[in-house]
Amino acid sequence: MDIKCWGSRGSIPVSGDEYLKYGGDTTCIEITAKTGETIIVDAGTGLRRLGKSLIERDITRYYFLFTHAHWDHILGIAFFRPFLYKKVHASIQDRTFAGINTRNVLNEVMKQPFFPISLKDLKADLKFDKTLNNKFNIGSITVESIPVSHFGGCLGYKFIEDGKSFVFITDNELGFDHPESKGMKAHLQFTQNADLLFHDGEYTKDEYKRKITWGHSSIPEVLDFAQKAKVGRLGLFHLNQDRTDTQVDKIVDECKIELKKSNSNIDCFAVAANFEITL
Repeated sequence: MDIKCWGSRGSIPVSGDEYLKYGGDTTCIEITAKTGETIIVDAGTGLRRLGKSLIERDITRYYFLFTHAHWDHILGIAFFRPFLYKKVHASIQDRTFAGINTRNVLNEVMKQPFFPISLKDLKADLKFDKTLNNKFNIGSITVESIPVSHFGGCLGYKFIEDGKSFVFITDNELGFDHPESKGMKAHLQFTQNADLLFHDGEYTKDEYKRKITWGHSSIPEVLDFAQKAKVGRLGLFHLNQDRTDTQVDKIVDECKIELKKSNSNIDCFAVAANFEITL
């Protein structure tokens, strides 16, 4: 599978010279199966750039999955240009967020007075698909999901193809178990031996002391989790909106030092916009 990040920033998009290396767009991941299917995870502001790329590549069929429906994970939907074309077909995961189904969540983003064009005005063929839940297949990729620890609920995903696995867990608080969470034991089992893990790395240890229950993890806890799960590579995700490139680089350097002290071979990095990898 081919994986590309179009946005890894948390909470709100940012801009400025200090954010050029890791980017300022919020969550959006593109996954391409060897059989050609395009999977899009979350519709953060990175979805705008992805949409332009899909048009340029003349890719017209997509599968949309969502971790949850907080603003930074859905705001890009109104600026996804492929939805303006009749030839585009999208299968969109149909589930509920705090009792509201996916269609109505997206309707809220695209309605007066917030936006001039509504969901029903789009020309693309949009199908809301209930089968894109729990465990399912999209082409050659098997997809599994698990509820993680975040206020209001959030799903983590595992993508498996040809024996290789990519686990994507953003907005997950390892230090506090929210009611919707399956718990640490289940999360470790879900992530065990993943070739690649993207995990929420919102806070430093000191920052987290002031943000307990906010739904995000401290970086030392993420390192511990990754080692216990025996993952191959760890990408820190949901980068804090105020974290500059220099500060992110420093955190990554500190993570590598800690992993070396633990005799861990995990390759740790921060996920930047435009990061690409093939598993």
